[in-house]
Amino acid sequence: MEKSCTLLIHFDKGTPAIANEIKEALEGNDVSAKVDAMKKAIMLLLNGETLPQLFITIVRYVLPSEDHTVQKLLLLYLEIIEKTDAKGRVLPEMILICQNLRNNLQHPNEYIRGVTLRFLCRLNETEIIEPLIPSVLQNLEHRHPFIRRNAILAVMSIYKLPQGDQLLVDAPDMIEKVLSTEQDPSAKRNAFLMLFTCAQERATNYLLTHVDRVSEWGELLQMVVLELIRKVCRTNRGEKAKYIKIIIALLNSPSTAVIYECAGTLVSLSSAPSAIKAAANTYCQLLLSQSDNNVKLIVLDRLNELKYSHRDVMVDLIMDVLRALLSPNLDIQRKTLDIVLELITPRNINEVVLLLKKEVVKTQTGELEKNGEYRQMLIQAIHSCAIKFPEVASTVVHLLMDFLGDSNVASAIDVVVFVREIIETNPKLRVSIITRLLDTFYQIRAARVCSCALWIIGEYCLSLSEVESAIATIKQKEKLLMPKKTPQASSITISSRRPAVLADGTYATQSAASETAFSPPTIVPGSLTSGNLRSLLLTGDFFLGAVVACTLTKLVLRLEEVQPSKVEVNKATTQTLLILVSMLQLGQSHVLPHPIDNDSYDRIVLCMRLLCNTGDEIRKIWLQSCRQSFVKMLSEKQLRETEELKAKAQVSHAQPDDLIDFYHLKSRKGMSQLELEDEVQDDLKRATGEFVKDADDANKLNRILQLTGLSDPVYAEAYVTVHHYDIVLDVTVINRTKETLQNLCLELATMGDLKLVERPQNYTLAPESSKQIKANIKVSSTETGVIFGNIVYETSNVLERTVVVLNDIHIDIMDYISPAVCSDTAFRTMWAEFEWENKVAVNTVIQDEKEFLNHIIKSINMKCLTAPSALDGECGFLAANLYAKSVFGEDALVNLSIEKQADGKLSGYIRIRSKTQGIALSLGDKITLKQKGGS
Repeated sequence: MEKSCTLLIHFDKGTPAIANEIKEALEGNDVSAKVDAMKKAIMLLLNGETLPQLFITIVRYVLPSEDHTVQKLLLLYLEIIEKTDAKGRVLPEMILICQNLRNNLQHPNEYIRGVTLRFLCRLNETEIIEPLIPSVLQNLEHRHPFIRRNAILAVMSIYKLPQGDQLLVDAPDMIEKVLSTEQDPSAKRNAFLMLFTCAQERATNYLLTHVDRVSEWGELLQMVVLELIRKVCRTNRGEKAKYIKIIIALLNSPSTAVIYECAGTLVSLSSAPSAIKAAANTYCQLLLSQSDNNVKLIVLDRLNELKYSHRDVMVDLIMDVLRALLSPNLDIQRKTLDIVLELITPRNINEVVLLLKKEVVKTQTGELEKNGEYRQMLIQAIHSCAIKFPEVASTVVHLLMDFLGDSNVASAIDVVVFVREIIETNPKLRVSIITRLLDTFYQIRAARVCSCALWIIGEYCLSLSEVESAIATIKQKEKLLMPKKTPQASSITISSRRPAVLADGTYATQSAASETAFSPPTIVPGSLTSGNLRSLLLTGDFFLGAVVACTLTKLVLRLEEVQPSKVEVNKATTQTLLILVSMLQLGQSHVLPHPIDNDSYDRIVLCMRLLCNTGDEIRKIWLQSCRQSFVKMLSEKQLRETEELKAKAQVSHAQPDDLIDFYHLKSRKGMSQLELEDEVQDDLKRATGEFVKDADDANKLNRILQLTGLSDPVYAEAYVTVHHYDIVLDVTVINRTKETLQNLCLELATMGDLKLVERPQNYTLAPESSKQIKANIKVSSTETGVIFGNIVYETSNVLERTVVVLNDIHIDIMDYISPAVCSDTAFRTMWAEFEWENKVAVNTVIQDEKEFLNHIIKSINMKCLTAPSALDGECGFLAANLYAKSVFGEDALVNLSIEKQADGKLSGYIRIRSKTQGIALSLGDKITLKQKGGS
């Protein structure tokens, strides 16, 4: 087992010092050599060496030293060496150090006295401490506060020992006297802490006696007072009315640490709106006054918790929370926007959007490095606001459209997606959005933004002027049609020909486009003069070319409906065909490094065929069905968001026999307004079942693990509780024998990223009795961990210790990950960035694709990001993206791609990607175990 020590030093044991060398240095008179030798000895002891031969040398040559550094290292050495034998009895040689410790406690130097008293706080051996008690008590009245404060702590630690109340029977009385006369803030705090820990009633009486002076006490003492209030009110909620006034008074403390703790204590004790508002105001003040970003993030976490439990109060403080956007830190800005977006109501939407617009305008100054990312967050926030409250869309959409040409591509994509959604959900804005989009189209630099903008133009240009303006923008402004400028330029003509009658009566053919010649495509650098769309096409982006073809085709088909002149329609059709043919020629030429892909080629050819021969059904598909699919997608997205909000809402129910107090019938005599409000809130919570724990008893039973066999003399079982970074093992140990078990110890060890917090203690177990033992374990990552160990005990009949080996406890990754939601863009970005991938082949008896998908989602506790409409139908193929987030902030991405074979079995792969190796491997193991359709 690891040694308990307050000193933690990394030491490389590759070249350990020889014990004889350390011994020689300790025996010498050189103080610096002694200091180095003591450090080496301590570090070897901390790393598992025993060095028993050094003890006598240290007693002879180090104990008499007057050097302060040597004395401090000596106390560290004495702290970590073994002081007891295998049976728990103090070693005889430990008596040698008692006289030295007594001399130190009476030393004229205050430092030596103080560090020795501090050392006594870490001793657990009663035989060593008992002779020193008179010296410790004398130091309670020493003139120097450093000694008094450490003497108080020493008294507290001695009193807390198993037999401490017998060693210091009147310790609480002495400390209470010290508390009433002490002037030093630290010593006063330690005295109050001793009473709080060892004699809680005395501490509460002292607090209530001096309630009017609490605000004058020091910061350290006020912090202990708040801790006492929390403990008292948790055990007896009826007494909280006495202490709420103290907390309210401490909210005006000059110490930020005290007012932060006050706010947290107030929230935990009271549900009254005035109390919650006071706490929230305190958090908002800390948010603005503190310069440390970590402090701001912690305060924002507290405000986020209030948002869920007391949303009505937080709504009124939304503008105060928004002031945190002044911080240049992106994490703070992101967390602030996340909180605010869930507090928006019709009353405050206009104020919020106005402030967000101002922040967007500020990002154009370019003063900060990450202005682009911040602008993207603001655009997403405004998008969310406009979807929830369509009436504000008109005030922001035109401002945001100025950023369609933003150098930050992600920000520009968010803008164009926002415009696409607003133009459908706000028909009144259609005309102004189309006009503005056509005016700013030339500014767009990114191909993905351009594709989305072209789709909007193709779908929502409805009138004759809009269609003609759109066609002109794409053809002329973007230089997709460039007139012949030099006689040397080769002409491109349409291959279709028509018969002509010559003068002699014979027939001949004539080119339909012989009157006009156009220059072939040439590679030119992207600039505003050459047109961004043309430049993007000439770099070989044929997916964008296919989007251009579809947009022009839709515009021409719509022009046929709104343009009475057939000549103009034919001219537009001919020019569009010319552009499409030119793109195909470019794709098949050797000018570009790679030819046109088959999908884009087929799409462009399909558009050419439609322009040459259009039926009513095809026209309906292109001009109506596309829009209908988009509307369906938006409605499904809104439905998903609504379901997520419902899932987040806390559903609680009151039991039929729960007590309900009638507020109007209760006596109000002697109750303050805050207490009355608190009573109302408690009644409401009780009526709605918020006090009722919603834990499932069956789920609790699933978490009980049997550690030993039923025939073992000691039976043990553990209830495992996982809470974020902590695992608590509540182990029940039952003595099934007729004998008393002595020195019973639960020894645990871990494998993986798990760490035991405390050393095991020895217990005595009476015949056929039981004992509850708790073990705390810290978790640092989502890698699968194993807890193993044994129970060791002694009996009076058997001299040797008996060992019962325990079953292993496997920590499940499912306890650390929870379903989460992210956008498709964010998923693709993370998928490209994450380097760890685990590929699991599908091997299951399940034959239905959707049933297998649901089984995997349930087994690995993830959220399916793929829309239900995309999973509809029976095509024999299924692809879906799943996402989850761990409590450590790690992202887990899963892609499921399966195919139904001819024999009915499913085949394919499940690919897991994450930033760390542990989560990818653990999820892969879980999927391999669960995918066959087992439990």
